[in-house]
Amino acid sequence: MALGLAPFPAQARPLVLGLFTSQSCSSCPPAEELLAELAEQPDLLPLGFHVTYWNRLGWKDAFSFEGATNRQAAYADQFGSVSFTPQLVVDGVRSLVGSRRGEADAAIADARANASTAATISLVSTGNEIGITIGEGQGTARILLVGFDRRHRTSIARGENGGRTIVQANVVRSLRDLGFWEGKPVKLSAERPVGEDFALILQEPTGRIVGAARLQAGT
Repeated sequence: MALGLAPFPAQARPLVLGLFTSQSCSSCPPAEELLAELAEQPDLLPLGFHVTYWNRLGWKDAFSFEGATNRQAAYADQFGSVSFTPQLVVDGVRSLVGSRRGEADAAIADARANASTAATISLVSTGNEIGITIGEGQGTARILLVGFDRRHRTSIARGENGGRTIVQANVVRSLRDLGFWEGKPVKLSAERPVGEDFALILQEPTGRIVGAARLQAGT
C-alpha cells in the first residue's frame, strides 16, 4: 500500500513534532503525556527523540541514541540556544518547552497556517524493503528515514524518575540520512528501519520541514 501526499495545501502532509526527552528527566513525563495526545491527531506526526546526555545521572534510557542527541544539537545551533529537555520542535521552525500545552497548541496552529510541502512523497513496504518516490519540486532537502514504536511502558528504577512507570508514545528507534533531494524526482530503496512504523521527512538545510509521509505496520 502506498501513501501519497499532494504538494499543496500544507495539510496534505502531517506536521512533524519532535520531542527531545529522557526517561531520567523529571520534567519530561508531562511532555510525554502531551505527545501521546497529539499522536491521536491524524494531521500530526509527533516523534519522541530520546537523548543520551541524561544517561550518566543514574538511569540509562534504553531508547536513547546518539542520533537523537545530534539532531537536538543541530536545532540548538539553528535556534541559537542550548539543548534542554523536554524540548518540542514544531515542524523544524519553532522551539518550546514540551510540557507547555498552551504554547504547543499555538505553535501547532501557526505551523498549520504557514507550512508548505515541497514535493509529493509515496512509500511502499515490500517485505524488508521500503520503496520511496519523491516527486518534482523546488528547493533542497535532506531525506530522513525514521523508524518508531507507537507505545512503550517502562518502570524506572533509579534517577530523578526512580519508582515511576512512564508511558511514552511514538518512540524513535532509528534515524537514517538517505542523502539530498534537490528538486528532481527521486526513487530510492532502503532497508526497513528499526521500529514498528516508519516515516520519511524532507528537511531543508535551515531545519524547516517541507515534506513528510508515514506508513504503519502491516501496510
